[in-house]
Amino acid sequence: MNDKKAVILLSGGLDSATVVALAKAEGYSCYSMSFDYGQRHRAELQAAERVARHLGVVEHKVIGLSLDGIGGSALTDSTIDVPESPTEGIPVTYVPARNTVFLSLALGWAEVLGARDIFIGVNAVDYSGYPDCRPEFIAAFERMANLATKAGVEGQGFRIQAPLQNMSKAEIIEAGMRHGVDYALTVSCYQADEQGRACGKCDSCRLRAAGFAAAAVADPTPYR
Repeated sequence: MNDKKAVILLSGGLDSATVVALAKAEGYSCYSMSFDYGQRHRAELQAAERVARHLGVVEHKVIGLSLDGIGGSALTDSTIDVPESPTEGIPVTYVPARNTVFLSLALGWAEVLGARDIFIGVNAVDYSGYPDCRPEFIAAFERMANLATKAGVEGQGFRIQAPLQNMSKAEIIEAGMRHGVDYALTVSCYQADEQGRACGKCDSCRLRAAGFAAAAVADPTPYR
């Protein structure tokens, strides 16, 4: 077994699927982690399992959380509508502290596995304005990870890798295609139905569709 291990946050969407493929191409043994956190768009969990099988991860783990218990987001609270047109500022689809929580659990698993690298598919170019997708956040979390863990204080430092950070959606798709990602397996829509069919209207759908168009790649997304 390859001792170059990585834990990868896998949502089942386009970006995270690409990250798994990129990590695998770099020679990592990939351990993917998804979260059943009370999200409305639960089809992404089935998508994550499909992607994990397709890309041959060593282990795919699904962790149960209840972020819907605190609410505050259109993705976890059915009383808040998912916007179907562009909005100003940080959108209501932002889930409070989500990436902080997800990375913390990935950090714990990485320490158990003896993995030194954690991959996340955040992006600061074609994204929705979420504060926990910014390079400053990733750098700050990496510093915290190396202060807060046994491995970190003993000199076995962690790296938080965000290889998509400065890529456009088209560049992400092109990279994934080069590394064999089947984007038909992925779900990006914030309000996909149980069959994984996309609304075609939400922010995530618009960014995804624009990316395929810019990359001149046929969009495999099933729309309802």
